[in-house]
Amino acid sequence: MGWRWAGAAAVAAVALPLLIVVFVFAQPPVPTDGAGDAVPSQRALSDIPPSYLRWYMDAAQTCPGLSWTVLAAVGKVESDHGRDPASLRPNTAGARGPMQFLPATFAAYAVDGNGDGRTDVYDPADAIPTAAAYLCASGATTDIRKALFAYNHAGWYVDRVLAKAAEYGTAVSAVAGDLVEAILAYARRQIGKPYIWGGTGPDGYDCSGIIYMAYKAAGVTIPRTTFGQWPFGVRIPAGQEQPGDLVFFSSGPGNAPDRPGHVALVIGGGKAIEARCTKCGPIKITAYGSRRNIVGFTRPLANRKIEQQSSDSPS
Repeated sequence: MGWRWAGAAAVAAVALPLLIVVFVFAQPPVPTDGAGDAVPSQRALSDIPPSYLRWYMDAAQTCPGLSWTVLAAVGKVESDHGRDPASLRPNTAGARGPMQFLPATFAAYAVDGNGDGRTDVYDPADAIPTAAAYLCASGATTDIRKALFAYNHAGWYVDRVLAKAAEYGTAVSAVAGDLVEAILAYARRQIGKPYIWGGTGPDGYDCSGIIYMAYKAAGVTIPRTTFGQWPFGVRIPAGQEQPGDLVFFSSGPGNAPDRPGHVALVIGGGKAIEARCTKCGPIKITAYGSRRNIVGFTRPLANRKIEQQSSDSPS
């Protein structure tokens, strides 16, 4: 056995509700493993340090079918994501580090995750991808419970890790892809129209107005203003944003810490559709990657309170 515990969770994620012909979404069955498209839940974002979250997400991509929530759940149970002081020294069984490896197991599967030329069981940048390698070798691609049991021969531990992973992930259903296409199609049709303060079309829009109406065109209601849109969506780590997500900036009237005053609609490739300001010209596609005032990214479609409306008119 290479680990003190065995933990990882196939995402029993709460899935984004599926559209039905009435005006609400219905929830599909909760998956039990392989939720590779899971986005961080509010619980995950509040509990997992940002650096650890990125390591979990990146490491999971090295093993097809392994969810990052599995690694995050292992890290939580093993060391509270490195916050447990006991992880800084060997325990009574000799396991050590944030992912609690025995020396022989770590040596057999060690990955130099940060490319510094060495592997350190106490460095999460190495330990987390090594955990992914060990789980993958133990069969995580086809049977996550088997892989977790190999991690630690205890059924209760497997159950604990899977339960924790279920808290960390929110899976986006296939329907979300259709919604994103409709949202982006509407926004693209507005390119070239003027920025109008408070505008929600059809002649012009402000930054949040075009996003509000694009979502409305897809049958989805989100808050009208930037200040309402920021807390509405599920926060997404930088670099994990996808088309249909929102990128927020520290600028504009009413801007304050954790109250960004400007927003744009992500379309992919580091670009967004943006109604920036009156002096900035018409609505256009812009690149945001090099801008220093980015506050963060959110995914409105991961909010479980989203409801479909029968009208495209503002509420």
